[in-house]
Formats: sequence, structure tokens, C-alpha cells
Amino acid sequence: MPNRSNKQKKASHKGAGELRLIGGFLRGRKLSIADLPGLRPTTDRIRETLFNWLQFELAQQRVLDAFAGSGALGFEALSRGAASVTLLERNKQAATLLQQHAKVLNQAMQARDLPEPCQAEALATDALTYLAQPAPQQFDVVFIDPPFQQGLADKCIAALEQQQWLAPDSWVYVETEANWIAQVPAHWHLYREKRAGQVAFRLYQVTSTNVTPIPE
Repeated sequence: MPNRSNKQKKASHKGAGELRLIGGFLRGRKLSIADLPGLRPTTDRIRETLFNWLQFELAQQRVLDAFAGSGALGFEALSRGAASVTLLERNKQAATLLQQHAKVLNQAMQARDLPEPCQAEALATDALTYLAQPAPQQFDVVFIDPPFQQGLADKCIAALEQQQWLAPDSWVYVETEANWIAQVPAHWHLYREKRAGQVAFRLYQVTSTNVTPIPE
């Protein structure tokens, strides 16, 4: 999501205005980034750490990238075999570019003739508005990487819980400013956490005992 000037982290570009997928079926593929002030992808180093944590948890999973921005997290999940990836981005310019990337990457995944389909969809919408509605489906993996210092991570966590967007035993990744005080539900168990400069990132597992599955 744009307007991330407070994030105080450098982009990990492999060229001006682009990022590179670092693993999976589409490893090495470059994606352009919308030219917007403060819009930065999650760095290669942090992405590598995150997807090492999740390496056995992505295949054929339903993934939500709540503040998609460059699409670095959502498209990386697609490349690694997620069944479906929903990317939310409120900035129309960034969302349009994400939609173009999704179309190209979907075709690339289909061309690999995988045993199960893998599909990405980018929506031009505000994450909190989208998550305020009752969940029509539940997600197995959620990425929360909003602009910093705006309280958006806390609001997103609350919406995920209140509207039952999380599947039993789901995983939630939260990337925030380093001084963010984590306040998550009791059934969210911290699996891993790390800091890189002024950025903190955490992976939680949401236990099934407090999650109500939505009938298929």
C-alpha cells in the first residue's frame, strides 16, 4: 500500500521500480512497481525469512494479502503454490498494476500444467472496508503489512476476528514498525518473530479451538 514513508525501510529492487520473485515456480520473474511516493516492497531478506517459516504451509492454501502495495508477498505466495491469492489495494494506480501482474502470472502458472490450479486476484479496495463485511470465505494464510504509525495492523487484526475471516489453524504474518506493541487475541500463538532495522515482523498461528469454520 502506498504512503509508506514512515516505514523507514529500503526497497529491495533488482532494477528501478521493480521487484523479483525469489522462490517457487516463478522464481526470478520481475514485476514492475507503481511509481508512488513511499511505496516499497518487503525486502528480499525479510521475504526469504518469512517464506522459510511458511515453506510447508502454502501449497493449495487460500491466501489474503491485505495491504498489497507492490504485491511482493501475495505474488510470492502464488509462485510457491497457493491455491488462491486475494490482493487488496486501495490506490487505483497500484491496484491496476497488480491486476495486470495477476493476469500474466496466472497464465504463467496455468502453462506449467500443475496438478491443482493456482490463481491470483487483485481488488481495488480498502482492506478495512473489505474486511468489515461478513466473511464469504476463510483464509489459511494472511499477510498484514500496512503503512506504519496509523494503527492499521490493530484494526485489521480486529476485523479478521470479528468477521471470521480466518480458517482453523490459519497463519497470520504481521509486519510493523519496530516499536509496535503486539496486542493479539489469546488464541493467536507467536510462532516466529524477528527485527530488521526499524521493521519488526511476526508470524502467528491461530488455533482452531477459537475459530468457527464457514461451511463450504
